[in-house]
Amino acid sequence: MTISNTEVPGQFTFVLHSHLPWLANHGRWPVGEEWLYQSWASSYLPLFDVLERLAADGFTDQLTLGLTPVLVAQLDDPHCASSMYEWLADWQLRAIQAATSSDTDRADAGRREYLAAQRALDTFETKWRHGASPLIRHVASSGVAEILGGPLAHPFAPLLDPRLRMFFLREGLADARARWGFDPVGIWAPECAFAPGMEFEYARAGVGHFMVDGPTLHGDTALGRPVGDSGVIAYGRDLTVSYRVWSPKSGYPGHAAYRDFHTYDHESGFKRFRVTGRSVPGDEKKPYDPARVDAVIDRHVEDFVGHVRDRLIEESARIGRDALVVAAFDTELFGHWWHEGPVWLERVLRRLPEVGVKVGTLAGATRSGLVGDPVDLPASSWGSGKDWRVWNGPQVQHLVTLNAEVTETALDAVAKLLAHGGERSRVADQIVREALLTVSSDWPFMVSKDTAAQYAVSRAHTHAHATREISDAAMRGRDDAAATLAQNWARADNLFPGLDARRLHAIMTADGCSAEGGI
Repeated sequence: MTISNTEVPGQFTFVLHSHLPWLANHGRWPVGEEWLYQSWASSYLPLFDVLERLAADGFTDQLTLGLTPVLVAQLDDPHCASSMYEWLADWQLRAIQAATSSDTDRADAGRREYLAAQRALDTFETKWRHGASPLIRHVASSGVAEILGGPLAHPFAPLLDPRLRMFFLREGLADARARWGFDPVGIWAPECAFAPGMEFEYARAGVGHFMVDGPTLHGDTALGRPVGDSGVIAYGRDLTVSYRVWSPKSGYPGHAAYRDFHTYDHESGFKRFRVTGRSVPGDEKKPYDPARVDAVIDRHVEDFVGHVRDRLIEESARIGRDALVVAAFDTELFGHWWHEGPVWLERVLRRLPEVGVKVGTLAGATRSGLVGDPVDLPASSWGSGKDWRVWNGPQVQHLVTLNAEVTETALDAVAKLLAHGGERSRVADQIVREALLTVSSDWPFMVSKDTAAQYAVSRAHTHAHATREISDAAMRGRDDAAATLAQNWARADNLFPGLDARRLHAIMTADGCSAEGGI
C-alpha cells in the first residue's frame, strides 16, 4: 500500500506507561525479581536506546513516557542494579550453554541470545551504572519525550482513603522532583482510574493533565477535555488506533512470524519459538527465524501509520478542526511481551513524519490548543468493562476488605505516633511504606486476571502483616520492639527513603480533610 506524504491535520501521540510493582527482595522465579530483570533487559534498555538515537537525529516530542515512582525506585536501587548485572551475565552463560547444543535450532537460538546478552551488558555497563534517573533527566532535557509522574506505589486511587490518596500523589511528584530535578506536568493515573472529584485533587497537587481510557470520554477522544471547572485536562486513548497493536485477537504481536512469548524451551529457558499460529499448541510451535521478521515489521509499520493518518483526517473532518489521536500502551509490551516491539516503535516514529503526520506529546497538545470544552467524567478505569470490577469485583472483595483494614490501622498508628509533632518517626514511616505496598493495584489485578494470583495474595498479606505488626507494637507503647520491627521490615522494603509520615499527618489534621468517599 502506497501512503501519501501530504501533510494531514492534527497530531498523533504515543503514550507509554511504565510500571512494575515493588519486586526487590520478594522472590525470584517464576515471579518476583525475575520479572523486573526481564522487563529491564527487554523493554527499558531498548526503549531508552531508541529515544537516544531519535534525539541524536534531531527528533523532538516523540512520545509521552509515564514512569511510576515504584518502578524508578527499583531502577535506581543499588541492590536491583547489582542483581540485574548478575542476571545479564547469567543470561549470557545460559546462551553459551545453549549454543553448544546438538540441537541445531537450540544452538542457533543460543548464539542469538549470546549476542543479545552482550549488547545488553554493554548498554547496562556504560549507560545504566548510576540507575535510570540520569537517563530520564537526559531524555527530558533533550526534548525527545515528555515524562509523566504518578502516585508513589500505583494504588487504585478511587478506592483509596482520600487522605492516603492525596499523600501518595504529592509524594510521588516530590519523588520525581528529587530524582530528576523537574516537576512532571502530567501524570499517568494508575489503571487510568478515576472518580468524580479527583480532578480537584490533581489541581491542588499541580497536575496539568492525565490519561483516561477512550470510553470514559464516550469514545470522543479527538481533543483533550478539561474536567469540570478544575482546569485539569483529561486525554483519552483512541481505541481504534491502539487496538491495531493491542487487540488479543488481531494485534500485530500475534503474527505467525513473531517470537512467541508464552512458549519456553525448558532446557535453555529461552523463548526460541515463533507464534506459528494463534491456535497452535506450544509443543507444535516452529523455531523462531529472524529472517522472516523484518518484512513483517515493515508491513505492520505501514499498516499502523496508514491507520493513524486516516484517523487524523476522519476525526479532524468530524469535529471541524485539528484533531488529536492518542495511542497508549504499557511500555512492557515493547520488548518484554512483543519481542519485535522496540524495532517496530522506532520505525513507526521515523515513518510518521514521512507520511505527513505531526507527532507530539500530551504537553505539546495542550500548547497547540488541541483541547475542547469541559466535561464531567464518570467513574472509570482502563480495565475490563472500563469500570472498577477488576479491583473491587467479587473475586477480590477479600483484598478490598484487607485494604480498608490496613488503611485504618496505618492511619490510626500515624495519628498516635505523631500526635505531638516533633522529630521524624522511622516507625511511622515504615508503617506508611508497608501500607502503600499493601494497597497496590497490582495485587487485585493479578487475582482478577489469574496471573500469579497466589503470589499477589501472598504479597498483599505480607505487607498487611508488616503494617499490623509494627503498628501493634507502637500502639502498645513497645517502642523498642516497634523500632526493631520497622528496621527489619525496611531491609526488604526500603523504597522511598524520603517518605516522611509527618506530611501524611499534616494532611490528616488539615481543616476539611476527611476519609469521606474512600474505602
